[in-house]
Parts: sequence; structure tokens; C-alpha cells
Amino acid sequence: MRIVSLACSNTEIVHALGCADWLVGVDDHSDWPPAVVDPLPKVGPDLDIDVEAVVALEPDLVLATLTVPGHEKVVERLEAADLPFIAPEPVSLDDVYRDIRDIAGCLGVSDRADAVIAEMRAELEAPPLPDDAPQLLVQWWPKPVITPGRRSWTTDLLAAAGARATLGHEEVKSRPMTDEEVAEAAPDAVVLSWCGVHPAKYRPDVVLRNPAWQELAFVRENRVFCVGEPFMGRPGPRLVEGVRAVREVVAAVAAAKSTCSARPPRRR
Repeated sequence: MRIVSLACSNTEIVHALGCADWLVGVDDHSDWPPAVVDPLPKVGPDLDIDVEAVVALEPDLVLATLTVPGHEKVVERLEAADLPFIAPEPVSLDDVYRDIRDIAGCLGVSDRADAVIAEMRAELEAPPLPDDAPQLLVQWWPKPVITPGRRSWTTDLLAAAGARATLGHEEVKSRPMTDEEVAEAAPDAVVLSWCGVHPAKYRPDVVLRNPAWQELAFVRENRVFCVGEPFMGRPGPRLVEGVRAVREVVAAVAAAKSTCSARPPRRR
């Protein structure tokens, strides 16, 4: 079977299912695993896929996505080119498991999906959150701040790590927040997971120097953490690494709060 993947998550799912050698092309952003994707033809960035290049690869199946805003236009062009495709649109961890099963079914390896999902569930299943679970603000983008809501697998991932998403109560996939809204929400910590930016280039100072947030605990206590977008923003098997990283954030927040509560009050 010849497969073209147009999203990092799909590429990584195909690899996890043991079918990486069926990939004949990927989008420009698919970067893992390097040994698989580096030699493959690239068909453009996620919002500017060269559909003619996809056609030229003669795929039996194109794995598109609807998780990226604007990718629906790419899907329309795939339809116009009469290409066989599927376009997952997960909004929860259960949806991610469903999509892994669907992709495995399309590839004729349904039995392999069970093992992949079982490994994910072992890390991502969690008991109900305690009342004192820390609130984390995940930043998909810094200016304006864009953060996930209830309709995001990332909110489920935070819950699995023992944390609440700042907008976890809102029925949105994600939305921008003003500086004033962030100040009012007063999250316990900020997690940078900037989309399209290499984690080595994340800049906590952008958060820490914001004049609107100088009185907030996450600035005063330097509770700004970096968890790469590949581990939080891609609905696939590497979310396991994301939940492990967020558990470390939760532990660091708990330790910081414990230290603060143990300090004697300042004399005036």
C-alpha cells in the first residue's frame, strides 16, 4: 500500500502501527522518526499542500486532518482531485484511540491498533481530579495567548497528569485569551507548547516579562515550563511522553506551593 500523510500525528500513528515502509510522501512538518521521514518526498506545509505532488505519488490512501484550522481547504482539494483519503478530527483522547483504530483498519492491520492503544491507556487513564488539582495554562501561541478548551485532547491529557486546563470548562477546541483574562484566571503555571516552533526556541521570558502578569504567582515563582508541541499538540502515540512531562510540571507546582506555605509571614 502507498500512503501519503499530511499531518505529523498521522505519520507517527502509521509508524507506531509498523507500517512506516508504506509511506511514500509526507507533509513538510512531519519530523519523527527522522530515519523514516527524512528520505521521503515532502508535499508542502499543512495549510499549503501541493495536491498535484500528492497525485504524482499515486497514493492508495491519503491521511489528511481536520485538527489544523484551515486544513479543510486542503481536504476540499483532495476531494476535487478524486484522491482516496480520510481526515480525522479528534477532540478527546477517546477520539484519538478511535482514529488509531480507523487508520489501522484502512491499512489492514486492525490487530496492531490494540497494542498501541493499550500502551497509551496505561499512561493516560486517570482517576477523577482532586479538588486541589493545579490549573495549567497551555500556550499554543504567545501573542495572543491561545489555549485549549474542553474540546481538546490536551485537556484530557492534563487531567491524566493530575491538572486542570484553564479553559477546560469551555466547550471550545481552543481560543485566544486576553492578558486580562489570564490575570483573572490566575493559573498555577504556564506550559509553553508553541505550535510550529522548535522547543529549543521557546521563550519563557515572553511570559515572565508581561507587565499584566507581574503580580501573579506563576511569574513571581517562575512557574513557566516548556513541553514540546510534538508531545501535546499531536493526537497520536507520543502523547504518552507529553503526559509524563506534564506530571513533572504538576509535581514542581506542588513542591513550589509547599515551599511557599512553609515560609514565615513577612514582617511589615
